[in-house]
Amino acid sequence: MDFLPAELQAYVEAHTSPENDLLRQLNRDTHARVLRPRMLSGHLQGRLLAMFSRMLRPRRILEIGTYTGYSALCLAEGLTNDGRLITLDNNEELETLARSYWNQSPWADRIDFRLGNAPDLIPTLPDVFDLVFIDADKANYSLYFDLVIDKVRQGGIILADNVLWSGKVVQDFSGKKIDKDTQAVLDFNRKVHEDPRVEHVLLPVRDGLMMLYKL
Repeated sequence: MDFLPAELQAYVEAHTSPENDLLRQLNRDTHARVLRPRMLSGHLQGRLLAMFSRMLRPRRILEIGTYTGYSALCLAEGLTNDGRLITLDNNEELETLARSYWNQSPWADRIDFRLGNAPDLIPTLPDVFDLVFIDADKANYSLYFDLVIDKVRQGGIILADNVLWSGKVVQDFSGKKIDKDTQAVLDFNRKVHEDPRVEHVLLPVRDGLMMLYKL
């Protein structure tokens, strides 16, 4: 997932604004207590998400894939005073951990957690979103894009994580079968690249972050 040499990655993080104490503790807690901690956005990507949100000043954010709530806290930093972040996840086991950290933040009453399957929940949301962050099961990335694109305002932003998929997007699969998640990421990247409704840039940050601007 990390493509930069370790010393260069350390330099980048050392010259990026630090996590606050709450995020730092959640980062440590996730690595100590939760399976697959690499799913956490982490320091560098978290600060990037917060920066995007602060620049956009969104009133409505949709996050698809909550995990332990780290990225929700980062995205919430830019919310307007009357803003709300809706975050969707189907893992009820992590809800208590996420809420315990949200409740220590200034945005506890503005983070709205919805438990369930995102393909079922998204069509029920009446909101128009300024910012959407997709960071869930890769098999449904293209579906999530289709479900949210008409719910994003003109000039709104969609972010999709893991679009380099540990470098597998450029792996030579000659004579081998491409696994379904890699194929799903390849299909998503091609799909948005060919969609005239968005302009986009693939940022080589951590495991790849696709940024889409709705025209």
